[in-house]
Amino acid sequence: MKKSAQETALDLFKKKQGWLRTRQALDLGISSRTLYALRDSGKIVQENRGLYRLASMGLSSHKDLIQVSLQVPKGVVCLISALDFYGVTTQIPHFVYLAMPANTEKPRIKYPPLRIFKMSPKIYEAGIQEEIVDGIPLKIYSLEKTIADSFKFRKKTGMDVALEALRQAIEEKRCNLDMLMQYARLDRVASLITPYLEALL
Repeated sequence: MKKSAQETALDLFKKKQGWLRTRQALDLGISSRTLYALRDSGKIVQENRGLYRLASMGLSSHKDLIQVSLQVPKGVVCLISALDFYGVTTQIPHFVYLAMPANTEKPRIKYPPLRIFKMSPKIYEAGIQEEIVDGIPLKIYSLEKTIADSFKFRKKTGMDVALEALRQAIEEKRCNLDMLMQYARLDRVASLITPYLEALL
C-alpha cells in the first residue's frame, strides 16, 4: 500500500533526527501544503520561522543549541553556553552565546535569543569541535578554548564565571593544560590565567 504524503514526510523527519528546515523539506520533496497539514494536526511543531521538529520527539535539554546550530551554520557555541554544555558553571545561560566570523552578518532569528561575539578568523577557527546532540551535529569550542575565551571576554561574562570554570575543570581533571595555555596565548590572556592556574595546581 502506497504511503500518504504525510506518512512519507514523517519518515523523512525521522531520518533527519526529527528536525528539518523548510528548505530541506522542500528539497526532499515535502510540499508546503504537507508541512502545514502536519503542523496543524500537531504531528510536527514549528519551533521557529522555517524550522520544524517532530512532535513525538522528546525535548532535549540542549534544544536551544540544536535550533541555533540548524539555523546559523557558521555559528559556534561559546562562552557561558559552552561552559553550561560541559557542566563547569553554575550560571544558567539566558541567551545562546555564539561566536561568528568578524565579517559575517548577524543572524536574524527571533528565538532563542542570541549573544553574538564576532571574532577574527584566527581566534574564531581555533578550537572548534563537533559534538553530536540528539543526532544533530553541533559546532562548539573545546573546553580549553572556552575557558581561555572566558578570560578574554571576562568584562562581558564576568571574571567569577571564568574562575569557576577553570577551578572546576582542574579539580575534575578535565582540562589539558598545554591546550589551555595555547588558547590563552592566542587570546592574549596567558599572563592573566597563569597565577590562577598555579594557585590551583
